[in-house]
Amino acid sequence: MIDSIHITAGFILGFLGSLHCLGMCGPIALALPINQTTKTTFIASRVLYNLGRVVSYSLMGLVFGLLGDRLQLIGLQQFLSVGAGLLILIYALFPQKSEALVLSIPIMKLGLTKINNLIGPLFKQKSIFALLKIGILNGFLPCGFVYIGIAGAIATGSPINGMFFMFLFGMGTIPLMLTVSIFTSVISMKVRLRLRKVVPVFVVLMAIVFIFRGLNLGIPYLSPKITPSHSGVEVECVH
Repeated sequence: MIDSIHITAGFILGFLGSLHCLGMCGPIALALPINQTTKTTFIASRVLYNLGRVVSYSLMGLVFGLLGDRLQLIGLQQFLSVGAGLLILIYALFPQKSEALVLSIPIMKLGLTKINNLIGPLFKQKSIFALLKIGILNGFLPCGFVYIGIAGAIATGSPINGMFFMFLFGMGTIPLMLTVSIFTSVISMKVRLRLRKVVPVFVVLMAIVFIFRGLNLGIPYLSPKITPSHSGVEVECVH
């Protein structure tokens, strides 16, 4: 069963994340090679770059949604949304420390180095599909908002819902990131800094929604009662 509240939160989170990522992924978007001969291929290459990121996010959503499904199977259904909300809240309050902690993990350092080594040569290629590959690799780069998205995907408790959550997360990032990659001067650094200041407020509100969703308070839409079932299938024991 698709949880529309969680899924919709994915798009909102992605849009907020794009405000944050103007300072992180923005430089990559601005540095994309400009070797296309026509305006159409130039725009198409930028679209492919952004769709590449969506592909990566969707794959992560599928994997971590499956993890949420397994956690739900062992009786942690109620705690998934609360846990995700707490993780989001911690990141919103301590973003730099949270990202530094994640990047201190050896496997994350190794992954970052390998991805950077793979992305470098792609900037020298003239094919527009090289930008699709750059986008796919870019999607796996360490990013605080992607971690938040992953927490949300786990909270859905389903691989399909997790995939949809992260797909909409990626789609939410496209409007702003695509605009920046096509019109490089449309948003000044001063405006970017102002936009980033309002992001934590909305992220905290979203974290609160996730926490309430998992508290099982019986409040329609905000905190509905959680029924102990798996994938919508009830199991009867035959004696």
